[in-house]
Amino acid sequence: MTRTDLAGALGVDVLAAGAVLWRAGPLGPEVGLVHRPRYDDWSLPKGKLDRGEHLAAAAVREVLEETGHRIRIGCRLGDTRYDVAEGSKVVRYWAGESLGGEFEPNDETDELRFLAPAAASGLLTYDHDRAVLRRFAAYPRPVSTLVLVRHAKAGSRNGWDGDDLDRPLSATGRAQVSRLTPFLRLFGADRVASAPPVRCRATVQTLATETGVDLADEPALGEIAHADDPAAATTRVREIAAQPGVTVLCSQGGVIPDLVDTLTAGTPLADRVRPGGAAIPTRKASTWVIGFGADLTPRSADYYRDPAG
Repeated sequence: MTRTDLAGALGVDVLAAGAVLWRAGPLGPEVGLVHRPRYDDWSLPKGKLDRGEHLAAAAVREVLEETGHRIRIGCRLGDTRYDVAEGSKVVRYWAGESLGGEFEPNDETDELRFLAPAAASGLLTYDHDRAVLRRFAAYPRPVSTLVLVRHAKAGSRNGWDGDDLDRPLSATGRAQVSRLTPFLRLFGADRVASAPPVRCRATVQTLATETGVDLADEPALGEIAHADDPAAATTRVREIAAQPGVTVLCSQGGVIPDLVDTLTAGTPLADRVRPGGAAIPTRKASTWVIGFGADLTPRSADYYRDPAG
């Protein structure tokens, strides 16, 4: 979906993205606000999309340009809508954990301040920014994040004579991987893992290589092992979720919905992942991002049908 198509789908003239930049402070999370001399205001870092750019990628780029900080994105924080000279505008926000950086004043922003959320709310100029900050403050900072990826499209099963585990990605699947990999990089993976099928491994191998980590094998999380022992699969995914940081895990359509359902059961997220009681979505090359609190209870769950954000 192009930037123009996405703006049309949202019914707006201007599309932008941003993040609540945050870092760990001595008394809890601190959020970064920028001062814009052109408007003499204090705001969350954000900006318009470049041509062909994904929303989440734009959020990461804009934070870097306006604050000097590299981030990895976390949970979605929703959209803000307001009118500007060009028409109606939507800004989509994410939580953005700082991975480090140094601010240098520039034409767009001449000051960066890190503050506790309550103090930041008092400094912000606009109510719509305060609403985003309130949503951020409502989520406990994740101890770990699990990025569940369904493998990209593979060749026809009927047209493959070998072991199904060895069935490779199709040309369409390889094209999906080329779009998916830059999107997955935005989450700042500490680990990358995969179920046994070649099509799963091929979906995240480039990410592992570019991240500089080995692609870990997770035999319990393929469809065959899951069908034989779903409890073992659940146990293993909980062990993965217990590891601090971000893990990207690629699996199959017969596994991911059950994992999402099991992980969110009995939490406020249970209805969110099944809107209206519908089946949990898991399109090929789609992604579920689940953030876990200190007690390993899921605190956020976002589904990305494709890498548009």
